[in-house]
Amino acid sequence: MESQFGDKIRTLRELQNLYLRQVAPLLEMDTAQLSKIEKGLRQLKREQLPILAKILNADKTELETLWLADQLMQLVKDEPTADEALKSVSKQIRKK
Repeated sequence: MESQFGDKIRTLRELQNLYLRQVAPLLEMDTAQLSKIEKGLRQLKREQLPILAKILNADKTELETLWLADQLMQLVKDEPTADEALKSVSKQIRKK
């Protein structure tokens, strides 16, 4: 499954020449779990986002945005009216 968040963290990790086995313990998980997150087969816990941003020297807001986008995609991907629903939510967010 495609994952914007997973692709981004894999790219950042590889650019820093870090191995899964180096990063995973810092997130209190095993390498298989982190690999599944990078492949989009599993979601990182929200509370782990700031930790991961620090490990990867990444922009926390960008990671949070991609993480949330993946969450939304997972929720609405098979819904025929997903686009209209997301537009409606976007309008509501802008009003606040």
